[in-house]
Amino acid sequence: MAIKIYTKTGDRGKTSLIGGTKVPKSNIRIDSYGTVDELNSFIGLVNDYLEDSQLKSLLKEIQDRLFTIGSSLACDPEKEPLMKIPDLKEEDVLLLEEEMDKMNEVLPVMKNFIIPGGHVAVSTAHIARCVCRRAERLCVQIMEAGSFIDPLVIKYLNRLSDFLFVLARYIGHILHIEEIAWKARM
Repeated sequence: MAIKIYTKTGDRGKTSLIGGTKVPKSNIRIDSYGTVDELNSFIGLVNDYLEDSQLKSLLKEIQDRLFTIGSSLACDPEKEPLMKIPDLKEEDVLLLEEEMDKMNEVLPVMKNFIIPGGHVAVSTAHIARCVCRRAERLCVQIMEAGSFIDPLVIKYLNRLSDFLFVLARYIGHILHIEEIAWKARM
């Protein structure tokens, strides 16, 4: 017999963090890991548009790290140290930096702001970047509210948004899509 996906426990606007603590669905932790999930979905969409096997593999690895981040955000911070939750590592941030450096080696120097667009894969990477920045802002709000959040989560999301910007440019480069420079109206 198949397990039902619906539990009806959230029908009154409450849900549980990992560890069992009940919180309103408007809780910032719920918003933060929901935004990370949205980001993960957009990165999956970017991946669907690509053919480069190395990039596809890298994006799958990033999606795995986002599940790690989501698990951390979904935990009751009072109970997390007692649980077996996968950890983010400094090497995960370094990987993003190394990959950005490789992509930047072949990209032209930016002289203007770039308007997102030109190809659906480029635009989707920019959407992912914007969602990543929102996830980062939510995580900073958690920290500023005095609730525990692993500082590496904020660092990773910060670096990931930079990576997604470079990735959008790189996708345009490999697809021979001209960047759209923003020229301010005078």
